[in-house]
Amino acid sequence: MTEAPSAPAAEQRGSGGRGGSPPCYAALDLGTNNCRLLIATPAAGGFRVVEAYSRIVRLGEGLSRSGELSAEAMERALAALKVSAEKVRRRRVARFRAIATQACRIAANGEAFVERVAAETGVRLQIISPQEEARLSVAGCLNLLDRTYDAALVVDVGGGSTELSWVQLKGAPPAGMPPLRAWLSIPIGVVTLAERFPEGETATDGWYRSMVEAVKAEIGAFSRADDLRAVFEADRAHLVGTSGAITSLAGIHLDLPRYDRNRVDGIWMSRDECDAAAGKLLSLTAQERAGQACIGPDRADLVLAGAAILQAVQELWPCKRVRVADRGLREGILLSLMAERNGVGRRRRRRR
Repeated sequence: MTEAPSAPAAEQRGSGGRGGSPPCYAALDLGTNNCRLLIATPAAGGFRVVEAYSRIVRLGEGLSRSGELSAEAMERALAALKVSAEKVRRRRVARFRAIATQACRIAANGEAFVERVAAETGVRLQIISPQEEARLSVAGCLNLLDRTYDAALVVDVGGGSTELSWVQLKGAPPAGMPPLRAWLSIPIGVVTLAERFPEGETATDGWYRSMVEAVKAEIGAFSRADDLRAVFEADRAHLVGTSGAITSLAGIHLDLPRYDRNRVDGIWMSRDECDAAAGKLLSLTAQERAGQACIGPDRADLVLAGAAILQAVQELWPCKRVRVADRGLREGILLSLMAERNGVGRRRRRRR
């Protein structure tokens, strides 16, 4: 667990905010593509966001070819982490957890980079396992699970990997974490897939289909969730999609003049609507995609890779409905930090 970076010891262990205000908690997720920070205070039914920060750093750029994090990518990530550390210090955060995922997991210099981050920013990154990444993604999306269904498949599309979590909803408690029946992590994300299949001058149906089939080949061999196939075939399950690529698809579907989290997070999209949004993107040039308000130049070359991953999942595990989540790892971390703090508080009161 990481406390507030470079903060005085008294502030690191602080149990409350300034002047008796609720304590702040912070979660940072350094992925293959993005660096995301969320700072929040506890509130009824969850938490209230105090500050959010997100920067596309492309830490995993070129990693699939070289096996190492490049100097340029590390500098971009360090710049974003320094901004994040300053925000955490300014908010006098009581508890802070910072995680790193696929890029740092597989890079030959991943551990060395984590040590450098601690030395230069005070942020102590923890490289988590794919299993914990899947669990945290589900925890962050709990409020979006429709418990009138028998099961759900949570799909977390990252930059360097994709985590799939099959969740049992039938018979599960009405609140809290439902049983995880199976989980899978594949080493394909939007960055790695886009690098493996360069777009060229124009996007074509054949190029897009090649990406879909590559993802299906990775997922199709997985059999541990096969006992849930009957539930999916009976339309008693739904998908939850969490990633920048999937939220961008939702923004295209809604035809938003600018991205609006309040309109995107939690919306339902049908399979046909997902296909239509992907088809619209496929008809645009890279420059035209960059001009879309919900995509922008930083995601223009990655969004179709994300759409291909989602389509591969939908073809293998067909569902009529997909719930779009503009939430995930950071929210899961925050909720777990707050639950741990509450548990400690209750134990102390019982001892007294």
